[in-house]
Amino acid sequence: MIESPAFFYNTLSQKKEIFIPLINGEVRMYTCGPTVYSYAHIGNFRTFIFEDLLRRYLKVKGYKVTQVMNITDVDDKTIKNSMEQGVSLEEYTKKYEKAFFDDLEILRIEKAEHYPRATEHVDEMINLIKSLEKNKVTYKKDGSTYFRISEFKDYGKLSKIDFENVISGSRYDSDEYEKEDVRDFVLWKKTDSESGEPSWDSPFGVGRPGWHIECSAMSMKYLGNSFDIHTGGVDNIFPHHENEIAQVEACTGKKFVNYWLHAEHLKVDNQKMSKSLGNFYTLRDLSEFNPLAIRYLLLSSHYRAKMNFTLDGVRQAETTVKKYNEFLRRVNDSPLCNEVNGELVKNIVNNFKEFIIALDDDLNISKALGHLFIMIRDVNSAISDKKFDNVSKDKVDKFINVFNSIVDIEENQSADSDNDEIEKLIAERNAARNNRDFKRADEIRDILKDKNIVIQDGKEKTTWYVDGQ
Repeated sequence: MIESPAFFYNTLSQKKEIFIPLINGEVRMYTCGPTVYSYAHIGNFRTFIFEDLLRRYLKVKGYKVTQVMNITDVDDKTIKNSMEQGVSLEEYTKKYEKAFFDDLEILRIEKAEHYPRATEHVDEMINLIKSLEKNKVTYKKDGSTYFRISEFKDYGKLSKIDFENVISGSRYDSDEYEKEDVRDFVLWKKTDSESGEPSWDSPFGVGRPGWHIECSAMSMKYLGNSFDIHTGGVDNIFPHHENEIAQVEACTGKKFVNYWLHAEHLKVDNQKMSKSLGNFYTLRDLSEFNPLAIRYLLLSSHYRAKMNFTLDGVRQAETTVKKYNEFLRRVNDSPLCNEVNGELVKNIVNNFKEFIIALDDDLNISKALGHLFIMIRDVNSAISDKKFDNVSKDKVDKFINVFNSIVDIEENQSADSDNDEIEKLIAERNAARNNRDFKRADEIRDILKDKNIVIQDGKEKTTWYVDGQ
């Protein structure tokens, strides 16, 4: 446990605030998860890795963390794509849900405590809409139910958008439905009985939930009416998170979330990521690289700063990860001198202190990493001069243990199987996949997982690495 105050930039107040959880020693946090209509891309993982950094940091501080990350498995995109492919919504989304969890494992993103699927929480959404209906903040039009923004006076307090100047006809919601006010958003969408769309019975008619109601209902179920931290990308601030606040607070009359943290956009080669530009990357497109380097690169810049992702940047990150692991081996293999190197001990302790101070300051990871590298430089110099002692090593070990528990780029130096056996199992798995024997393919993946081997399927080949967790 590291007892020092943490400060986070709160989007709601637009300033850094000292972090004080609602329950002493516990943190309840909700992180917007993937919409499983396709493979998650590196822009998504920039946000997910920031949230992993936040989670791990809070645990190092001594907090018990309860994290919820939703799985959006019903929305316009999942429905459209599943119908185009002629498969059920569940069959379509489970494929990409599995890929998402595989990617989390590859990037060493710690698992949340709960991963609620939207389709499994429709009853909670219906009950929330019923409460909003009772509080007279909804209306019906053309068979769908909407939230009336004019009845919620605090609307806009997160995004700070001036709604007095909204131009009639402008679209602020991705849902393409009719509504009375341009700002209003759908809670329950009427579905066409002949369209084949997934639908549920409800007091509002046969239909399906709107996107925004999903997160509100699931966060309330697992974290309560009020909780500590809500995160996501800056693109979630409006309308999604603004609408979440409106729904919950119009229902409960209580403050929904105390701290809102948002990650900035990621660009690729200084351009917006786009398939048409050929700069759209999923983890599968980057299978030639060490995934620990991708993790490090996405984590290494401050979450509130725009990030430019390049393949050269990944290569440089590979070099950094390699040098870091070489340093770990050198520390463990080098002989220790008998005389305590007081100056070195002081430098290690000071840099560790500054490392934590930087993280306490709104997760300033780039500044924190600077203090790690100063420590590595000083220790390498002492080892070369044969002035590395037992006390210094103890201090380095403490620093490294904390660093590894947060950043986690240490490579495992041994595997339970030799390379030939691994390659043989991977070849067998690929053959099973080609023969559509997915049961056997999954069995082999589990065998490799038991041996601490994580595999990554790329467009042209399957690569693997040893998991150091």
